[in-house]
Amino acid sequence: MRVLIVDDSRDDAELTEFALREGGLEVECRRLCQADGLAAALDGFVPQLVLCDMNLPGWSGPEALAAVRRRAPSARYVFLTGALKGAEDVSGADAVVLKDDTARLLALARPLAAAETA
Repeated sequence: MRVLIVDDSRDDAELTEFALREGGLEVECRRLCQADGLAAALDGFVPQLVLCDMNLPGWSGPEALAAVRRRAPSARYVFLTGALKGAEDVSGADAVVLKDDTARLLALARPLAAAETA
């Protein structure tokens, strides 16, 4: 399964990829830290799943969602966040998952991985 991880924290992105692999998923991941890297990250790579931090410096989660949707409209889009305050704009996302809730993340990712191998 092809996964784009959008996160300004290299550690968090690596932990997310590790959680997917430890959960038994075969993933090909690309990471994106800033808006200006979007074209390069998606060059020849169409993600099935996009995991995006909601709090990106100089770039909001919803802005990232809109930019990726233009290039990969069929991808499932999941916001990852360390905490929810209740006022976040999560419209357009397929789900919102807390970064430490790997069970929920895997539950969302497994059907996509299974569909790819079917």
